[in-house]
Amino acid sequence: MKNAVSQFAFFGGPQLFMEPKPTSDLHRPNEDRFFSYADSIFETRQFTNNGPLVQLLEKRLAEQHGTEHCVCFCSGFLTLLMCIHALALPGKTEVILPSATYRRMADIVRWAGLTPRFTDIDFETMGVNRALFETQITDKTALLLGVHPIVNMSAVTELEELSRDTGIPLLMDSVEAAYGTIHGKKIGSFAKAEVFSMHASKFINAFEGGYATTNDAELAARLRVIRAFGFEQKDSISELGCNAKLNELHAAMALSCIDELDEQVAHNKAIFNCYKKLLSDLPLSLVSYDATEKRTWKNIVVRLTGDWGLTRDEILSVLQAENILARAYYTPPLHKKFPETASLEFPVTEAVTSVGCVLPSGAHVSEEDVANVSSILHDIYAMRAQLKEEMRDERHR
Repeated sequence: MKNAVSQFAFFGGPQLFMEPKPTSDLHRPNEDRFFSYADSIFETRQFTNNGPLVQLLEKRLAEQHGTEHCVCFCSGFLTLLMCIHALALPGKTEVILPSATYRRMADIVRWAGLTPRFTDIDFETMGVNRALFETQITDKTALLLGVHPIVNMSAVTELEELSRDTGIPLLMDSVEAAYGTIHGKKIGSFAKAEVFSMHASKFINAFEGGYATTNDAELAARLRVIRAFGFEQKDSISELGCNAKLNELHAAMALSCIDELDEQVAHNKAIFNCYKKLLSDLPLSLVSYDATEKRTWKNIVVRLTGDWGLTRDEILSVLQAENILARAYYTPPLHKKFPETASLEFPVTEAVTSVGCVLPSGAHVSEEDVANVSSILHDIYAMRAQLKEEMRDERHR
């Protein structure tokens, strides 16, 4: 497709895509289905405060995850923050979490008034396990914050055992694992609680939103109080709360997307298999899903291998200039963001995040788009020496 370096958009050539090709799901449900839910808001005349659509959404999400309780919030950020607040052991100050994870995770821990204590990841799964967390436990540990990575799963049953053995609560950030199973058991039914996002970029699109699942009735009741200013009943405040309620319009969007989950999964799986076929002859490793379990097939993650002649970030710059919104995998690692932890050494985290890339996927990416992305990657590899030289010349001009 590109026959010379000058034809790359990075050097002034025409862009491959007129419209950006994102790495986010961005599923848009059928409009009639959405409005069939949304119209009921005018009938019930209730837009917020645990309305009937929110209650229906929580019921369906609990069923989907095989758990007893689901509590919805206005964002994934606040869902996680409220769960950390509710679960952290009193008098303790540290939360153990991986360094290779969501870029705001450590900030959420700090919002809760606690200190993040980072750990490395496993190379194969890119997730965490008991051994990694166990090495970081101290007498200050308030909470174990496990995270399922993009594509793969962390060893959550090992983390549950560690939690039982130590008495330290386990909270799982399962945003990237929604809809999945481990040995047939549904994600959402593990740990003390699990947290999910319903941002437009995620598997279930509520425009914005989040939810927690749990089998602990007392915790669920407490979270409902916390999300509603701390009111247990009229004029009675029992918790340090905030306004984190999900409204009915966002619930309508989420419900209409849940009705179409099977269609999403089928599309996502076709996109993954297309990448798998077309990238097989390039020096990179496509991170695979476990086809024996339920998965969303939503994200496309690759590790660059071999001699590309260009850094990962240089390759991403070339792709992004073509309107291919590929991005680095969890870069920089969280421990590098803070002066007090920047000197820590997590070799697997740094190895994985230095070569990992997330490629376009989701509702706005077709199999034809994947073929074009693959073609550009082949062109970059074929002209890597010329691209490197031209980039060096550009910097010296």
